[in-house]
Amino acid sequence: MRRSTLATLSLLALALVLAVAGCGGSKSSSSSGSTEAGGSTEASEGGDETTNAAECTPSTMETHKEGVLTVATDKPAYPPYFENDEPENGEGFESAVAYAIGKQLGYPKSKIEWTVESFDSSYAPGPKNFDFDVNEISITPTREKAVDFSMPYYSANQAVVALEGTEAAKARSLAELKDTKIGVQLNTTSLSAVNEEIEPSSKPEVFNSSGDVVTALKNGQVEAVVIDLPTALYLTAAQVENATIVGQFGKAEGEEWGALLAKESPLTACLSGAIEALEKSGELEKITQRWMSQAAEAPELH
Repeated sequence: MRRSTLATLSLLALALVLAVAGCGGSKSSSSSGSTEAGGSTEASEGGDETTNAAECTPSTMETHKEGVLTVATDKPAYPPYFENDEPENGEGFESAVAYAIGKQLGYPKSKIEWTVESFDSSYAPGPKNFDFDVNEISITPTREKAVDFSMPYYSANQAVVALEGTEAAKARSLAELKDTKIGVQLNTTSLSAVNEEIEPSSKPEVFNSSGDVVTALKNGQVEAVVIDLPTALYLTAAQVENATIVGQFGKAEGEEWGALLAKESPLTACLSGAIEALEKSGELEKITQRWMSQAAEAPELH
């Protein structure tokens, strides 16, 4: 899904509540498998084609700018994915992941540049002014028709958030939420999850941005909202004082986020190879533990 707004309380919140384990690669994502490095490709466990990251170097990769790796994300860039709205500082989960990928491919921090790309625009068909985008973008079949995804670098569940003391906050199953007035962001996997798994008796209230979803919950326009679990942790820790996580749900592996690239990008297999190498070395797990560590004790809803 997307993230919600959070101010500088994020580091304190990290120590109190953080997130979902998992950087699993069980999802098969779209990949051209091509590379200008001339290196061999192989299928990863998830079915994605990868290229040995050592064979993908700045001198052989066909990047947006020669010798530079251009990475995109939205603005504002929120915690825990980015800190202080500065992707270039290397702080925050996705900033750290992007720099780790770059390092794996031979790009020092000085050769990694950031550009702004809105969430909805990122997976629109057509050429891109970046090499890859990290923006909590879930890998879905619909999006894969227009863009490439690397193998997943993170997996997350959906979460239900409600105001303390409300009937929605007392729910212990998805069935108990059927008559709840639920808010959700437009064009997100959370909206699909609400319709397919909660199956509410009335249509969910749909909002254009994550900020609008939060405001609706604060103002009582909706009784509960559905967002991804990492976002829910911060919303309840620092954004809406009297909000609580009712529980989490979704498939066992949860949502999977991948680095997004232009369709049939020559870099897709290299990105997957870099992520696979980071998984095998344990570096991706270290980044995940630092920024998205230890899931909150949010009960599972069935």
